[in-house]
Amino acid sequence: MPIYLVRHGATTWTQSHRHTGTTDVPLTPSGEVQARSLRARLAHVDFARVVSSPRRRARMTADLAGFGDRLEIAPLLVEYDYGDYEGLTIEQIQAVQPGWELWRDGCPGGETPQQVLRRAHQLLAELDLPAGADSVLFGHGHILRAVAAAYLGAPIDFCRHLIVAVASISVLGEEHGIPAIASWDLE
Repeated sequence: MPIYLVRHGATTWTQSHRHTGTTDVPLTPSGEVQARSLRARLAHVDFARVVSSPRRRARMTADLAGFGDRLEIAPLLVEYDYGDYEGLTIEQIQAVQPGWELWRDGCPGGETPQQVLRRAHQLLAELDLPAGADSVLFGHGHILRAVAAAYLGAPIDFCRHLIVAVASISVLGEEHGIPAIASWDLE
C-alpha cells in the first residue's frame, strides 16, 4: 500500500520562504516546469487513487503531472493554517516571538501542532486507501510531514526532522507489516 506524497511546485511565496497556508497562490513558471517533470517521474506507477489538496498550487501540480482527469479533492489535505503568521518568514515570526518553532508552538489564530496531526490521522482514515495498491497525495510541505507522522504513529514533533522540497516525491510503505518510510524527498 505505498502512499506517494508529492509537494506542489514552486510559488512566489515558497521562493521567498513565506508561510503559505490559506493564501491560494499559483505556481510560478518554474513551478509549472517542476510539476510537468513529475509526469515522467511518476509514469511507472499505476495509482489506484489520486488525491489533492483543494489549493490551486496542488491541483495545478497534479494536473501538469498528468493526473487532472483522475483527481479527487480532499479538504483535509490543505496546508497548516498559519493564522497570524500567514505570509511571514521564520525570521519575521522570530522577531516577534524569539525561539518560535512551528511543531512545538503552532500559530496564534491558526492551528496547533496537535490539531494538524489529528487532521492528518482523519485524512488517512477517511481516504481508506486501498491495501496493496499505490496512491498519490498532492499537497503541501507541512501537511505532508504531518501525514507521514500520522502514518508512522509518530509524535508531531517528529515532523521537524523531515524536509519536503517543492516538487519532491516521498513514499510511505511497510516493511514486515510495519509502517515505514520507503523513500523521502526525492527531487
